[in-house]
Amino acid sequence: MQLSREEEDALDGKYGDALAVAYRILLAIGNAMDADRLVPVRWAHISGVNYNTIGDAGLAFLERISMDAVANNIKAKVTSTLNPMGYDPVKGYDDDRFVERQERIRKAYEAMGIIGSYTCIPYEVFPIPARGEHVSFAESNAAIYANSMLGLVTNKESALSALASALTGKAPYSALRVEEARTAHTMIDVKHDIKDEVDAALLGYFAGKVNEQCISFRFRSGLVEGSPIGVDGRARINAKALCSALGTSGSAGMFIINDVNSATHDDAKYRRRIEYTSRDAMMVKDELSDEDDGNAIVFGSPQLGLNELGMLANMLKGKRFKKRCLLFCARCVYEEAKRIGYISPIERAGAEVYSDCCSCLTPLISRDEVDSVITNSVKAAYYLKNWNRVGVCLKSMREIVRDECYDV
Repeated sequence: MQLSREEEDALDGKYGDALAVAYRILLAIGNAMDADRLVPVRWAHISGVNYNTIGDAGLAFLERISMDAVANNIKAKVTSTLNPMGYDPVKGYDDDRFVERQERIRKAYEAMGIIGSYTCIPYEVFPIPARGEHVSFAESNAAIYANSMLGLVTNKESALSALASALTGKAPYSALRVEEARTAHTMIDVKHDIKDEVDAALLGYFAGKVNEQCISFRFRSGLVEGSPIGVDGRARINAKALCSALGTSGSAGMFIINDVNSATHDDAKYRRRIEYTSRDAMMVKDELSDEDDGNAIVFGSPQLGLNELGMLANMLKGKRFKKRCLLFCARCVYEEAKRIGYISPIERAGAEVYSDCCSCLTPLISRDEVDSVITNSVKAAYYLKNWNRVGVCLKSMREIVRDECYDV
């Protein structure tokens, strides 16, 4: 991979160990993926923030990089944001050891000029660069959403590569950054109706197992007004659910909507065509949803945005949850939702609203306290089953409110 003189100097340690390590990471990835150069990025979104994710070894590495960066006056060169951590620091958590290590992670990142956003939906929180701009997103749902819905360009980065991009402002020109790779060779013909966010997520989980970088979806009616997948309102919620599930089950980094009404529609360009039927949807749901009920309700993986909070607040007017309900959203989204008036009906209904963390890999949901949970998130279902070791009952938000609330 070709480097400029300045990049070579940084790699050789001229500007300190932190920048040298960042360039070594990018060079190793670039050489492994046949990149011929580095390209500038406008934004880096970094995962590896939750102590449960990186552990003591990750914390030690991060503190070493952060201390060297501070010593050499190295700060993030582009807008750089952080994924959720493991707890809500305002509400606190009763494990002092966990909190102490989580706070050290937070301080290490923020010392490098990285914004303490603690959200997995940065595309709903920060200004979006122009279409075609390169970004470096490590959160899988955000990377897929950026590529597929916003016209940005990113690979599904790792925590390390996104941090390296934050410190250098660059990323290897490889995989989905190359225009030729952003073409789908497999088309999934969606025969099952997408009625809500769970339907969209089941489709995403099914498609992720195809294990291709880019996948095409063809819906019965194509991408027209009222489509189940889009960038506004209910369609945006469905798109977000699809992206999160697609990133959970496989390696896909983007999808394309194949409009059956388009004059350029051409099945011949696909090597494979796979039908997705109601039977397939049921098989995926059976894999993820193994309970008929749960001891607690969980919303927020990815974290809920203003759209979902507004919809939930409207559904909950005059209602109260029958059991414990945990809801996760970004801090800035919570503050805006509170200003608008969404939070009051949600909290009056008995929901506990947590910020700066999410339902994935959280210690807030323990097998010691619950046997199973009810959620509308396929991503949450996957991690709650496989990491928290609790049973899962998968239902849409509307179904949860209908079945798990009483009138007051």
